[in-house]
Amino acid sequence: MTCVLLDISLPADRLQAVYRGQANRVLVTSRDGRRINLPAHHLRRFMTHSGVHGTFELEFDDTGRLLALRRLA
Repeated sequence: MTCVLLDISLPADRLQAVYRGQANRVLVTSRDGRRINLPAHHLRRFMTHSGVHGTFELEFDDTGRLLALRRLA
């Protein structure tokens, strides 16, 4: 299993595309420089009125399948 740290700062207006069905993925760069194409529905439980903000740990298996997404701060 592999873990990467993500610093995500998505304002609410950018997330409106997800709700309108115009976008279903979010492209995020990890702290170690990897580009992660994350399905947007994984961020729903972290959404607030101001958007999604914070440091997250993404855990995935050797095939690239998402195992867990946790908010750290």
